[in-house]
Amino acid sequence: MAEKKTKLTVRMSPEECWEMLENSVNGVFTTLRANGQPIALPVWYVVLDQKIYMVTRGKKVVRVRNDQRCSFLVEAGDRWAELRAVHVECVGRVIEPSEELAQRIAVALDEKYAPYRTAQDVMPEQTRDYYEKNLNSTIELTPVGKILNWDNSKLF
Repeated sequence: MAEKKTKLTVRMSPEECWEMLENSVNGVFTTLRANGQPIALPVWYVVLDQKIYMVTRGKKVVRVRNDQRCSFLVEAGDRWAELRAVHVECVGRVIEPSEELAQRIAVALDEKYAPYRTAQDVMPEQTRDYYEKNLNSTIELTPVGKILNWDNSKLF
């Protein structure tokens, strides 16, 4: 009887993809400029109910309002054999979350990023004031299409 060969794959399961999305610290959020040119920026974010949320400011908010097509990427690994990533095609929306959702987002962001934040008392006053006044838009990313992913460690 012939021995059945197991197909090697770098693909992660949906559960592994969402786990990586939930547990990664930095995400790369890509939006489209008015001329169609993509721009990718690092962001802090949380995942709730298989949607990605960020509380942010600036031109990325304007770009999402102008064109909802966007993508989100998390990646890890220094060596080729360690490289892994999850890339999500999304529809982005600037939302006014319900009080309950806003609270869930705020708590999740605080829990996730407390170890990484600069203490406000060591931040220059002008910087502290700027961020307190300008971090006021919530972007919700809803995955659409296929979630691209790979984990090279699965080859070993």
